[in-house]
Amino acid sequence: MWGSPAVLDSEFSSQAMRAEKRAVAVRSVFAALAITALKIVVGVTTGSLGILSEAAHSFLDLIAAIITLLSVRVSDKPADADHQYGHGKVESFSAFIETGLLLLTCVVIIYEAVKRLFFHHVDIEPTLAAFLVMLVSMAVDFWRSRALSRIANKYDSQALQADALHFSTDVWSSGVVAFGLALVLIGRKFGVTWLFDADPIAALFVAGVIVFVSTRLARKTVDALLDTAPAGARSRIINAVRNVDGLLEVDRVRIRRAGSRYFADVSIGLARSVTFQRSGQVADEVTRAVHNVLPNTDVVVHSIPRPALAENIFDRVRAVATRHNLNVHDVSVQDLDGSLHVEQHLEMDEQLPLKEAHDRVTLMEEEIREEVPEIASILTHIESEPATIEPGEQIVRDAALEERLKSVATEFPEILDMHDIEMKRVRDHVYVSCHCTFPDDLPLARVHDLSTALEIRFKQAAPELFRVLIHPEPSTDNRR
Repeated sequence: MWGSPAVLDSEFSSQAMRAEKRAVAVRSVFAALAITALKIVVGVTTGSLGILSEAAHSFLDLIAAIITLLSVRVSDKPADADHQYGHGKVESFSAFIETGLLLLTCVVIIYEAVKRLFFHHVDIEPTLAAFLVMLVSMAVDFWRSRALSRIANKYDSQALQADALHFSTDVWSSGVVAFGLALVLIGRKFGVTWLFDADPIAALFVAGVIVFVSTRLARKTVDALLDTAPAGARSRIINAVRNVDGLLEVDRVRIRRAGSRYFADVSIGLARSVTFQRSGQVADEVTRAVHNVLPNTDVVVHSIPRPALAENIFDRVRAVATRHNLNVHDVSVQDLDGSLHVEQHLEMDEQLPLKEAHDRVTLMEEEIREEVPEIASILTHIESEPATIEPGEQIVRDAALEERLKSVATEFPEILDMHDIEMKRVRDHVYVSCHCTFPDDLPLARVHDLSTALEIRFKQAAPELFRVLIHPEPSTDNRR
């Protein structure tokens, strides 16, 4: 079965990403291999510590490039049962290994440079081949750095970024070594003996460059391995999420990174009267807000019910009912001599035994009293919540009954019109429904009172009616 176009496009883009990352990593390995071989040959033939240090640097770059290639191949694997956050941390781990190798190189280079400067002087022979190798190395490193940076930035790959950083510094370190060889050559030609030490000094500079690069890389990789949040990302996400309508608070935001992906856990406070469906809508809006800050982020939103500051007694009563997964309506609160008395209707499963239903209502009423101590009494009318579809039949139009009902409606001046009268029979009971037109500006409470009064009068005028349903409409809607 074919997947949806969006899924197919996503899979195609993922395959393209993996192919590009692997291709640039493979080219980097071959380039590093060639440059390392050339530097070793020329360094041995000339005796230049600067070139040999560059060869050691390039050799570690070769190892780093191989590690990067392997890590890229592993990190792009999808999440599985053992790695629920994917395999992206492999890139950070490979960068950490590269840092250790670079620091080890620095120790060897510094040791040999100090030895040549103060204890065992070595004559070197700057040759045309040495200068050519360094120039070729600079050109290749520049090309590799640009190619790696482009793909690393395109797919936010930490391993490729580490490789790109290595090769960009190689350009400068190779230039310094070439400059040191040139100074040695000038010293020989003009008899300036102190210039003979330019080569080990250049090697020390290369070591300094490696230390600098290693420090930057170590800080980034350790941050990634320790799940350090991107600088400023948390505050930007909090500011973005706060603009989502309906939030009472942003309780907590946690961010971690694995490879090129971010994972964000966001806890938000919502009014406890919010429906489950609305909670899901708010979660979607929060996710979009996070994506505006960090696009490639897996977001988990946790909603926490909170009492709103402007919560009235009706909201507090409904909140307790909602906590019990119960639905109350027609809540009425009376103030009798300074005491509050609550009356409410509650729908429960029609198959539920009365004893169980009453026990659940009693528990709910006790919690309401604890939540709202100013309530003196609670009276709950338990209604059965229909759970079955009942067979019925449409009743042929009864003109006499319709006229009787319309005559009753004229007793209420605020009812402008009554129309669309329908009758049906369900379980030997007669049901009637109609549409009534009211003034546009009539308060909803008054509309409800009039509808209730009209239902009572209908049943008085036509005792055969079992249930009456009145649909209110504004006058403007009825003019169309």
